Amino acid sequence: MRNGFWMLVLVSLLAGCATSSIESRRRERASVYATLNPGFKALVDQGQIRRGMPPDAVYIAWGKPAQVLQQEDEQGPLTIWLYYGGWLEETRYWPRTARQPVSDFQSRTYVSAEVVFSNGVVSSWRTLPKPVQ
Repeated sequence: MRNGFWMLVLVSLLAGCATSSIESRRRERASVYATLNPGFKALVDQGQIRRGMPPDAVYIAWGKPAQVLQQEDEQGPLTIWLYYGGWLEETRYWPRTARQPVSDFQSRTYVSAEVVFSNGVVSSWRTLPKPVQ
């Protein structure tokens, strides 16, 4: 049980270090942010996206995608950004010689959101629920 707790703490710390805030991404892309219309700026500041936004606005609002895919449909090329979510799944078991159960943790990931860009702007997006465990 004790090892599982420290594993959870370590993973949480590493995940926190890997993410950036809207404010830091806004500073990183200040010139792009300055050119956004007031409506898009307000949405980006709240971590929201809408159809018609350029990729830089989505990056500021949601961060770097985990994966970028290229596709084509009848209207032309599409770029799809995938964002992942995750959780630690605990498995408890009794080793033969132990007096108490032992916990083991496996990292599980899933696609939590996708953004589709067509002609350089968001044409659609959706968020997906965490899978049932």
